Amino acid sequence: MKAAIVTHLDQAPIYGDFPAPKPAPEEALISVLASSVNQRVRSQADGSHYTKTPELPFVPGLDGVGRTSDGQLVYFLTRDPKFGALAEQTVTQQQLMFPLPEDADPAQIAASVNPAMAGWMALHIKAGQVVGKRVLVLGATGAAGTAAVQIAKTMGASHVAAVGRNPDKVAALSDLGADTTVQLDDNIALAALPPADIVLDFLWGAPSATVMMTLLKARRDHAVKLIWIEIGGAAGPTLSLPAAALRSTGLTLVGSGQGSLTLADYQRELPALFTALAAGKFVTPTTVLSLSQVHDHWQDRGAARIVFQPIAHAKGVLVCENAFCHDRGFHDSEKRIK
Repeated sequence: MKAAIVTHLDQAPIYGDFPAPKPAPEEALISVLASSVNQRVRSQADGSHYTKTPELPFVPGLDGVGRTSDGQLVYFLTRDPKFGALAEQTVTQQQLMFPLPEDADPAQIAASVNPAMAGWMALHIKAGQVVGKRVLVLGATGAAGTAAVQIAKTMGASHVAAVGRNPDKVAALSDLGADTTVQLDDNIALAALPPADIVLDFLWGAPSATVMMTLLKARRDHAVKLIWIEIGGAAGPTLSLPAAALRSTGLTLVGSGQGSLTLADYQRELPALFTALAAGKFVTPTTVLSLSQVHDHWQDRGAARIVFQPIAHAKGVLVCENAFCHDRGFHDSEKRIK
């Protein structure tokens, strides 16, 4: 079969032939329709993620949309270290497959689940009560942060503040439900951040330390709980925090991600997320490419999420590159992949 193949950890995957997987009795064979590439997948492919690096060579890719041998359309997660999702076929365990509506767009689902899942799981599992709470999304201009803004609002947050670096993207978040938008480099605006009960942190590093101390120092009642949920490390892997910040405030630090969430958590929460995505909520700007282009476009980091499809599925795909273009009938936001 054709696949994206990691042969060296310091090089982008190559497109080539790879032995087709043979499912074990408890596994299902999946014909892949679409799989996205994000920083988590790149860190898998270059060996920098905290999970164990598979033995070379291997096929990267952690999730996607495909069909089972009986034709059912499913979203799937992969667990086999050798056979990832960026291939014509992969294998997965039965409990890691989730049925999708037959009219669901495979590319859009593949692009949207990962970024939407980050905020969805953090708010549903780690945050506790969200209704009536004030939520701040730090790193709101990335795909996951943008989805988190929308998810927090739909979950009943009383106020959603969106903080990000790109001024144009930050401003656009008002149309997605953000009540307050703040540019990360605007020190005056940062100093006047509105109070928060829950922070979804996709950045970590120095920016998170600055925002954290700003929020804590401004609190009138230091004992009021501030739940800080660490999700991503786009701005750095470490954060310097004074010990007194934990002793003298209601700061509660928790993480949300692979390892801190159980399979039962995912099985319980993902069906509702798929229903929301299939209904057109939390749409992620998407660019669809043929899997044969994986080496040249592996490091693409534009506004749109990159989705790769095996050649049999990639011809003539219409791609929505704007979160609102589905509602506008595509118009000038569509692109055709030849």
